[in-house]
Amino acid sequence: MKTTKPIAETVCFKLVLLAPIGREYSMILPSVRIARMPNRFAVIALLAVPFLARTTRSANRGGRRQVMRWVGGSRRSPHVCVLCRSRPTGSVRRSRRHRRDQGPTPMRPCGQSAGCSEEPAAFHKCAVEKMKTFNPPRTADGKPDFSGFWNRIVVRNMENIEEHPQTIDTSGGKSSIIDPADGKIPYQPWAAAKRDEMFSTYVNPLALCTPLGSPKQAYGPGTFRVVQTPGFVFMLNDFAHSYRIIPTDGRPHVGAAIHLFDGDSRGRWEGNTLVIDVTNQRDRQWLDAVGNFFSEDVHVVERFTMIDTDVIHYEATITDPKTYTRPWTMASGWRRNKEAPLEIWENAC
Repeated sequence: MKTTKPIAETVCFKLVLLAPIGREYSMILPSVRIARMPNRFAVIALLAVPFLARTTRSANRGGRRQVMRWVGGSRRSPHVCVLCRSRPTGSVRRSRRHRRDQGPTPMRPCGQSAGCSEEPAAFHKCAVEKMKTFNPPRTADGKPDFSGFWNRIVVRNMENIEEHPQTIDTSGGKSSIIDPADGKIPYQPWAAAKRDEMFSTYVNPLALCTPLGSPKQAYGPGTFRVVQTPGFVFMLNDFAHSYRIIPTDGRPHVGAAIHLFDGDSRGRWEGNTLVIDVTNQRDRQWLDAVGNFFSEDVHVVERFTMIDTDVIHYEATITDPKTYTRPWTMASGWRRNKEAPLEIWENAC
């Protein structure tokens, strides 16, 4: 559908609440999409005038560069997006030490699904036991029937797939990484440094509405829909026109020289588990909002297993010898969305 303002077709404007924090200005962005609503563009522009005027005056004061940063946490635990002056490394390190001295990471309590805690490690342990005995509903060809609408659980937000604290705009959460046991991505030294550099320097690719890739597609924003046919599984998401076409007929991957934002997915059934082998991904997407990343050598093996009529356990093993010292595994899940009527609508992001 075309609009009277072309910019509204390609940009997802969001309601912006601006609040000064010292010399920094927080931009708290509730998910209020106003794409294809040209009449509200003028309202947003009007609200932004005081912010733009003040930041323009101070943009180059003292010759110091301004960058997109976050307040409420350290470089590894960003919570609120802000436009601010570059912060010295020392203050970040002091912030980290201060949080460690405060004891356990503050976060909201986890809920439950299918009788399992949604804390990642606990959910995984509980789900592994349930999948041994649960007999899922089946399609006409005898495969587990995942069709329907789903929402993510376990990974409660996309701030950080490692452990991070509760703040003004996130519930906080335990690490979704179940192997290694310390819940940390096993980066090579150069890659750990690059992760911090990317967060300090670049905008989160999610803000550019690029396809999520794997494993991020499994814990991305919005509602998922699964459609199954003999030989294929289709996964649709209402974020940025994202979708996956997953052949399950045994065909080989595309050639190694071809790289795609979503990679090349090939599925197979192992009992009640849908196993998806993903290769040929581009390296243009982050795993979360803090710069955790992979290279184009990444190989992801995903496992979707129903543990209840309304709950799916998700597990992904990520191998990338160029970036990590060893393969690592994360866990997440989906819960059935029973809202009715429910449709996946076009989202211009």
